[in-house]
Amino acid sequence: MSARRSTAATLLTLAVATAALAGCSKKDDKTAADAVKVNATDTACEVSKTSFPAGHVVLDIANKGSKVTEVYVYAEGDKIVTERENIGPGTKASITAEIKAGSYEIACKPGMVGDGIRQKITVTGDGGSAAPADPRLTAAVTAYRTYAQEQADLTIPAVEAFAAAINAGDVEKAKSLYAPSRTGWERTEPVAESFGDVDPKTDAREDGLEPGQEWTGWHKLEKSLWADGAIGDAEKKLADQLVADLKDWQKKIPEAEITATSMANGAKELLDEVATGKVTGEEERYSHTDLADFAANVEGAKKAYELLKPVASEKDAELARTLDSEFAAIETLLAKYKQADGTYTSYDKVAETERKTLSDAVNALAEPLSKLAAAVVAK
Repeated sequence: MSARRSTAATLLTLAVATAALAGCSKKDDKTAADAVKVNATDTACEVSKTSFPAGHVVLDIANKGSKVTEVYVYAEGDKIVTERENIGPGTKASITAEIKAGSYEIACKPGMVGDGIRQKITVTGDGGSAAPADPRLTAAVTAYRTYAQEQADLTIPAVEAFAAAINAGDVEKAKSLYAPSRTGWERTEPVAESFGDVDPKTDAREDGLEPGQEWTGWHKLEKSLWADGAIGDAEKKLADQLVADLKDWQKKIPEAEITATSMANGAKELLDEVATGKVTGEEERYSHTDLADFAANVEGAKKAYELLKPVASEKDAELARTLDSEFAAIETLLAKYKQADGTYTSYDKVAETERKTLSDAVNALAEPLSKLAAAVVAK
């Protein structure tokens, strides 16, 4: 997960879609005049409108500061409605989100840390009558929900085996079971993040903790296994808690608010996870199992794309061809690091030049993937 991520509902709270292109409003395409302009600096987060109608909302973001920033829309309880990370100094980004009526906050986070500089906003009305759903998209949503549930169901026995090894005091066996216990989570991480505090309890890194937050979950156990090389009563308790927290996630999958556009947004978000954590080596800094997470993120993103492809390819054939090509390219790269036993090369053995190649492949896929949501909702 990205550092400093607070309680999250990234994929699919309030039916959100993020894309690099502006989407459609309830009447027609959004115009520049309709957009909510967000000027982010190192000390301010200026919002051009603090009240606007529900429905498709376009945020036009300009980073006028000296630091890389990110912009979030938060619902009550700091649940993330939509976000855009890694907006460099002097650059712009556009977010298209479908937001229901209610009270929210827009937050700019210079340096991509902390709670951000916030502005309260009000979204009014009901967003108008929804257009009839494309049955192909309805089927895609149903299939993706099934996929998310399957991944959660597969995670539980894997994490139970991991916890059993820790409870038995078997450091080496626990190490071997660590990465497989994370695969289902990494494939559907945006959905996993949509349930309040499940993500902070299970997948927080030490440098991503909020003030006063107790460090629990996979990465705390990762540090104990690889950096400390020891298992004590505290680690056994943490392992049991990890199983309990993930069972809570498993039970909540039917509650996830999943839409076709938020599936597309989640696919892009998985690539952002790769770019900000896996390629840098920050995610699995002790175990160096980053490539296993990387592969799972790509698999999850591809699954969402493939389910949406029948509609996306009809509305933007060129985009679909590009996505097919870039997914194939990144899968070919990852295959070079997959071992005969199904594990991946330890990331500390991957040279800087190779990491740069992987990073370039991620960026080449992320850019067109950011347009998928807009293609799905295009008229």
